[in-house]
Amino acid sequence: MQLALVYSRARIGIDAPLITIEVHLSNGLPAFHMVGLPEASVRESRDRVRSALINAQFEFPARRITVNLAPADIPKDGSRFDLAIALGILVASGQINGSKLRELEFIGELGLTAELRRIDSCLPALIQCETQQRQLVLPGANAGEIHDFSKRGLLPVRNLGEAAALLQGQFTPELTTHEQRPPLHNESKSMGDFADIVGQATARRALEIAAAGNHNLLFSGPPGTGKTLMASRLPTILPPLNRRELLETCSIYSVANEGELLYQRQRPFRAPHHTASAVALIGGGNQAKPGEVSLAHGGVLFLDELPEYPRKVLDVLREPLESGEVAIARANFKLRYPARFQLIAAMNPCPCGYYKDPLHECRCTPDQIVRYRSRVSGPLLDRIDLFVHVPRLAPGTLQQAQTSENSRDIRQRVLAARKRQLDRAGASNGQLPLSDMKRDCSLNQSCHDLLIKAERRLGLSARAQHRIIKVARTIADLDSSENIKQHHLSEALGYRDGVSLRRSEHS
Repeated sequence: MQLALVYSRARIGIDAPLITIEVHLSNGLPAFHMVGLPEASVRESRDRVRSALINAQFEFPARRITVNLAPADIPKDGSRFDLAIALGILVASGQINGSKLRELEFIGELGLTAELRRIDSCLPALIQCETQQRQLVLPGANAGEIHDFSKRGLLPVRNLGEAAALLQGQFTPELTTHEQRPPLHNESKSMGDFADIVGQATARRALEIAAAGNHNLLFSGPPGTGKTLMASRLPTILPPLNRRELLETCSIYSVANEGELLYQRQRPFRAPHHTASAVALIGGGNQAKPGEVSLAHGGVLFLDELPEYPRKVLDVLREPLESGEVAIARANFKLRYPARFQLIAAMNPCPCGYYKDPLHECRCTPDQIVRYRSRVSGPLLDRIDLFVHVPRLAPGTLQQAQTSENSRDIRQRVLAARKRQLDRAGASNGQLPLSDMKRDCSLNQSCHDLLIKAERRLGLSARAQHRIIKVARTIADLDSSENIKQHHLSEALGYRDGVSLRRSEHS
């Protein structure tokens, strides 16, 4: 047989399109040609494959070898096609039997010694492979990351010899002890507890509402009042990831080559430094990797010292906050990464942080305060649901404080509220589309009148009013109420009143 067809998978974002590797051997001067839009890293596989075949005690054919990666319009990069190319050469040259090739797909990088090395983007390849009713042959180092996602069973191999023996029916793959990982679980690792938070009842209540309805939240207050501490405790009260969210989140981490984070099986909590660039936040670069907003998909993106971020960096958040995804365009392809995250931010009220602080004198001028607060654009603030001022605790509060409510008890209320939302609309209130709001968030006449007064006093946009109504719906869900009542809307408006931080209070 002089022609072999081997299936593999490319990587384009979190998609893994099928690649058919066609290997043809013909007479003529020995040569190795690769076609089908391969990048430099793919073309380099010729030397790796040649050395791997020889060191695995196979014969490298002294013939004209043509390898076609089809379809040709899909860009191919990386070393993930090494194993498939090597097996295609062995089958085309008649050294092994290729009758099982139609049932299998192959990904893996070959070392010069024929050992298989770990690659990234394995989970998307597994998901797509199983939709085609085939099994995936991959390096054993990758199998441990994703074996508990597999419905049909993975086929991990350690080297080219084992892969060839698998096709011959002479080898049965299994996970070794060091490759195995604990089964899937959704419990968060130790990230503290809400009982660690002393006082700050308003901020604790706002975090519970944010968790229950998947709302965005901004803390404002002087340094050392617990803003970062409270934000870090939010994952301890969030609901567990469902199966779809878990697959999407782990696929992103697989593409980003952050395998250790893949094992945690919990809602992500990302806290990029304020010196992060727009590309680091939104994704992109030469290899078009996912950014922090995508790595926070299904979880929390925490931005501390919000005004310290460059304004052009913050403004890239506006699109994913609305659409729940990031689009990265290149000359020959376009990537889309999921980015449905919960934004939690924290900031000081002024550059020194002590504006109207009873214990410290603020020496910032009105112009300095206006410039500082204006670093956060109005359109971005309009996409935040809850604004909470975190004041300094009274002297002696830490020493005299009693034990606060723990995360487990708060989480039970959050889970109950989320269940009501999912049963009612199939989505959390924060992600509720406008068409469903009219059905699920109806207001009585007194609520209508209250919202009109607030619109005039606060200058609320249409988006802001919709977000206020969604927050009120979440408060009603926490209260086990079928309808939004006036006190639910009043509480939601109280959290929105913090938008006044855009204005200078010196004027």
